[in-house]
Amino acid sequence: MQRLKTRAQFQAVLAGSIVAKTQHFALHCNRLDAKAVPVRAGNTADSAMLFHLHDMWIGAMVPKRWAKRAVTRNAIKRQIYSVSADFSQLYPQAAFVVRLRSSFARTEFVSAVSDQLKQAVRAEVQALMQAGARAA
Repeated sequence: MQRLKTRAQFQAVLAGSIVAKTQHFALHCNRLDAKAVPVRAGNTADSAMLFHLHDMWIGAMVPKRWAKRAVTRNAIKRQIYSVSADFSQLYPQAAFVVRLRSSFARTEFVSAVSDQLKQAVRAEVQALMQAGARAA
């Protein structure tokens, strides 16, 4: 399993389709032979340079809009990468992005990084990855 690192990789995957959704997350997928999305006019990267290994690629996108504190964003990303490693054998060789699409209620999860929040994120990401494995 490889991690997405560059903006062009994330943009290429987000240009693909949404494979699964849960209450807080969406799973985007794109094949490894996907064309790069132009960042500036006339400036596109070759797809072979975007995904140089045929493997499962995963990225986590946790915007500040939905998770204000950096501690919370990092905890959510750690849970996403941890769960996706467990599901890597069920997924095809393609690129995926798990995107946070709504916030967790601050009234329910008062602490920025509590065990309760980690368990809730982990359970929802597991459900997302199971739904994505069936769809992919």
